[in-house]
Amino acid sequence: MPRRAKVTRREALPDPQYGSKVVGKFINKLMIGGKKGTAERVMYGALAVVERNARRNPVEVFEQAMRNTTPVIEVKAKRIGGSTYQVPIEIRGDRRQSLAIRWLIAAARNRSGHSMAEKLAAELLDASNNLGATVKKREDTHKMAEANKAFAHYRF
Repeated sequence: MPRRAKVTRREALPDPQYGSKVVGKFINKLMIGGKKGTAERVMYGALAVVERNARRNPVEVFEQAMRNTTPVIEVKAKRIGGSTYQVPIEIRGDRRQSLAIRWLIAAARNRSGHSMAEKLAAELLDASNNLGATVKKREDTHKMAEANKAFAHYRF
């Protein structure tokens, strides 16, 4: 981080097949060890499975899954007077999206199944129907923030 200069955010390029920036970001997060071609193959394979199973536009299913898994509020630990409080704070838009992407990928990787494309497709379908591990993680995050609402006055 530079001391004086402003940090400029780089805009992610849209993916080549669907022209969606969110799908492009998802592919970049899915990538391991710089193997973007493999990540694209997995993502497009998952979207093909989604299209076959749901008989809907796969990008719409993906965007519905993203909407259903995007958190609005989270808790951050803040130390005040020797004790640590879980303070609920609202999440900025770019962090919301990156958390949803991260949670979807982690839940897909932890699923049992044959290939990563099939696991990712199953997680996307579950998330678009408000089911699955990712939606549960979002609900748990919101419950934790709701339970600690009493400490909201310690907001940063």
